[in-house]
Amino acid sequence: MSRRLVRSALAAAAMLVVGNASLAATPADLDAQVETAMRTHGVPGMAIAIVEQGQPNFAKGYGVRKLGSPERVDADTIFPTGSTGKAITTAALAVLVDDGKLKWDDKVIDHMPWFRMYDPWVTNEMTVRDLLVHRSGLGLGAGDLMFVPSSSRSRADTVRALRYIKPATSFRSGYAYDNLLYAVAGQLIEEVSGQTWEVFVRERVLKPAGMSSSVTEQSARFANPNRAWPHARLGGRVRGMGEQAPLDERKTLGDNAAPAGGISSSANDMAHWMQVQLGHGTWTDANGKQVKVFSEAQSQQMWTPAILTPTAQYPGKLAAFSPKFSAYALGWSVRDYRGAKLIDHGGAVFGVQTYVVLIPEKNVGIAVQMNSEDFQAMRGIAMELVDHYLGAPDTDWATAFDEFADNRIAGGVAALDAGAKANGASPGKASLPIAQYAGRYNDAWYGPIAITNGKGGLHIDFTRTPGMVGRLEHAQHDTFRAVWDDPNIEPAYVTFGLDAEGKVDRVTMKAVSPIADFSFDYQDLLFTPVRQ
Repeated sequence: MSRRLVRSALAAAAMLVVGNASLAATPADLDAQVETAMRTHGVPGMAIAIVEQGQPNFAKGYGVRKLGSPERVDADTIFPTGSTGKAITTAALAVLVDDGKLKWDDKVIDHMPWFRMYDPWVTNEMTVRDLLVHRSGLGLGAGDLMFVPSSSRSRADTVRALRYIKPATSFRSGYAYDNLLYAVAGQLIEEVSGQTWEVFVRERVLKPAGMSSSVTEQSARFANPNRAWPHARLGGRVRGMGEQAPLDERKTLGDNAAPAGGISSSANDMAHWMQVQLGHGTWTDANGKQVKVFSEAQSQQMWTPAILTPTAQYPGKLAAFSPKFSAYALGWSVRDYRGAKLIDHGGAVFGVQTYVVLIPEKNVGIAVQMNSEDFQAMRGIAMELVDHYLGAPDTDWATAFDEFADNRIAGGVAALDAGAKANGASPGKASLPIAQYAGRYNDAWYGPIAITNGKGGLHIDFTRTPGMVGRLEHAQHDTFRAVWDDPNIEPAYVTFGLDAEGKVDRVTMKAVSPIADFSFDYQDLLFTPVRQ
């Protein structure tokens, strides 16, 4: 039976009466809602998957895969799924727990003796669970520049660099989202299983889950002609302003960080994945066969909160979206909404976003993917679907998220204006002749960069990040602005510090935009000259 016929049969089954309660049906006006949201926000393409009563009953694509091209998005178009893939890396570890090869509270160093954190005590105490729940003491997004927007590093080399990243807080004292420790989790899977994360996830998670079009390697994504292309608005003073335009799809995430967000998947496959999650590790295939991916015991572990997360109080029309309880489990967030428990996670790589939300008490799952960064459309559609299945009053969530996004961008522009006013119209002169800022510099965890003086002045090259090159424009005193050749990369201020002899002895950086993505963690870098 074809996948289309299977979906039709499941959709029909979902309309049956079970006991005295009729199962909720997908909203009749969903297509119109999606098309309106896409048109209003300029979203090129979108895909939606819905699971009702634990069974996939809706998977559909909308719009185009790439602006300027006629190819349409369908239910088998693959999108990068970003950090929603953290739950799949967690599922791979769950399989190893079921196999008896590790336990959630095993010490990482017992399975990977060469693993090191900055603090030796933390090295000895870090568990498998700790890798997954953002309580390591690392700062928000620490180390992301080792794989954002891409990298020539191996995963093992990335893990080795972790020992040089200083903590921001004490171990297990609080929550700060990171990607780097999921790269460690991917390397751990290889150390324990003898297979790379890419192979193990494909063979032990994706295939058993019936996710036939999903891929773990970037090369496999590029080889699939039915793939969505990333888009963003980069023409204004901060990201999110200007016209929608395609990005370079090969400069969105390094393979070394794939366990944190490198899986690409389709609406059909996301439906299978949600079916596995709602089935607590087991799903029923088209032939009626029960297929176990991981045990119910591990499913309970994955959904059990491990650390409290901030309960943000959203302003204005988003007030009803504010949780009273919020926590992070193993690859999933857990929160309340209108009296129900939601298991959810967002995901983004540059130019593409995904949101997955499960409502366990309703046995419902919703996944929305889109090939742009206009999150208002994606989150608006998702929350309107959640309200539908909870029987809540209609809310125009897209408009509510619009207000939030507009205020965020306006705040970013205002902060830029305030900074420019504070610096004055006449920036101070550089302390040194331009040529004396040139040289090779090294950061302990990132590695080397090169600053050269040539035609047009100073240029900067992040040598382990292909294509991360640009020019340095003087801003004020010994601070320059890095303007990258690739507009997808956030501009940064580069400040040279001088020693008592007037020579450069350190280089620090920070993002120009106050609303830059946290993965551009320039502020964590400290470059020092490489003496020759």
